[in-house]
Amino acid sequence: MIAANARAVFGPEGPFKLTTIERRDLKPHDVLIEIKYAGICHSDIHTARGEWGPIQYPLVPGHEIAGVVTQVGSEVTKYEVGDRVGVGCMVDSCGECESCRKGEEQYCLNGHTGTYAATDRYGQYTQGGYSTHIVVTEDFVVRIPDGIELDVAAPLLCAGITTYSPLRHWGAAPGKKIAVVGLGGLGHMAVKLAHAMGAEVTVLSQTLKKKENGLKLGADHYYATSDPETFKKLTGKFDLIVNTVSAKIDLDAYLSLLAVNGTLVNVGAPPEALPIQVFSLIGHRRSFAGSAIGGIRETQEMLDFCAKHHITPEIEVISANQIDQAWERVLASDVRYRFVIDISTMENE
Repeated sequence: MIAANARAVFGPEGPFKLTTIERRDLKPHDVLIEIKYAGICHSDIHTARGEWGPIQYPLVPGHEIAGVVTQVGSEVTKYEVGDRVGVGCMVDSCGECESCRKGEEQYCLNGHTGTYAATDRYGQYTQGGYSTHIVVTEDFVVRIPDGIELDVAAPLLCAGITTYSPLRHWGAAPGKKIAVVGLGGLGHMAVKLAHAMGAEVTVLSQTLKKKENGLKLGADHYYATSDPETFKKLTGKFDLIVNTVSAKIDLDAYLSLLAVNGTLVNVGAPPEALPIQVFSLIGHRRSFAGSAIGGIRETQEMLDFCAKHHITPEIEVISANQIDQAWERVLASDVRYRFVIDISTMENE
């Protein structure tokens, strides 16, 4: 086994503590990655606090991983020592079902293996990127283009692909009117990506406090959802609405903003149920949908797209000692727009 230093929570209330975890010895198709940076995702918090189901502790979160290959298995063909690589929200899948054969491993019919809080094919409980090293099969590793630095690459492995995938699937392009609900870690990436795809982009946020920044990121319009006039003015306007917030919203109100045949897609994942009136859909042949991350092939496509269009997330780099405070700031929406842990600080107490 390979020892790695990590920061783990030992219960739903934390705090994070320095610990040592074991990574498996390399199988023939495995890659050992020295992690340089790991992004903090709201999903980390939901999972670690047991809001999405029971958790086995200690838990090392983190599924926005950027680093360098330091060792490869005997049959690895895709990567070499020294390559700059990333790992996202999953580290394996069955590889045999219809979804996997289509390159949509995120929808594996037998269930993909999450980067943390899952049991892998070897019977081990997976631990994530708040650690110094990780071992992953080469098919679930992506290459980080030279034009993207490792610190800003990390959030692309979740926030980037989570917003890129639905924008691509529902055809973000010139002539399309797209709204993004929320301007946080996911939302700011959705704005940048939709703008680069040529769509007309509107941000729907609770207040106008981030308006100036939202327009700089690429939004064409910015409205406060706390203002009832917003929903009257924008009725029937959008082809696609991407909801990035992980909190309860009035779905019927937002569905009213869709044009005929429009779609509201949820990428934020609140722990509570979201009620909906079916007449909000029937009247204008509107759709309410959900979208997860993308597959490995699409994730690589997203990275290459970001490199080509010079798209990177807005980040705040923190030390490992600041994770607890960063989580509280995420919950308070006090970050613009993604925390990234400098893993070189992992061993500092």
